[in-house]
Amino acid sequence: MKNAFRLLSLVLICLACVEPNDNAPNGVPFNGTGYKPIYSTAEEAAKVQVAAAQPLVQPGKIYLFDPYIFVNETGKGIHIIDNKDPKNPKNLSFISITGNYDIAVKENWLYADNLSNLLVFDISDPLSPKLVKTINDAITVNNFPPYQNIYFECADTKKGLVVGWEKVSMATQPKCFR
Repeated sequence: MKNAFRLLSLVLICLACVEPNDNAPNGVPFNGTGYKPIYSTAEEAAKVQVAAAQPLVQPGKIYLFDPYIFVNETGKGIHIIDNKDPKNPKNLSFISITGNYDIAVKENWLYADNLSNLLVFDISDPLSPKLVKTINDAITVNNFPPYQNIYFECADTKKGLVVGWEKVSMATQPKCFR
């Protein structure tokens, strides 16, 4: 009986040391899709311009600067909407900002991220916003997609700045997971 108990204990200890052969992080199996980085040069990413109104495709944060509304277009920039008549808002213009995910408004100032940079706009005349300051490297940028439990191609800084992520079919499981 004593020897059987020792043998059983030895077997259990050995089994506890064996790692399961499960390559699925967090139990998420690879399904043939993942995210691929979209690259840009530093010069292209730094371009900020006020352009004609564009349709809202993937809106993010919204700020009211009565009677105007500023709506973040995830990763792309900021819509300026005239809301004097709430039943009939008018999309006036679009500030194109690469890598813009967050905005804030305080008094006559609009703050927006541009990848790792913080941009400050004078919006005392919302019909003609003016970029007045760029604070370089004010924001930490992560070189991974903004999603959880996904596979993605590891970013390669030699190819440029990562300005976005695209979900694509992948023949093999990428090395990176988040």
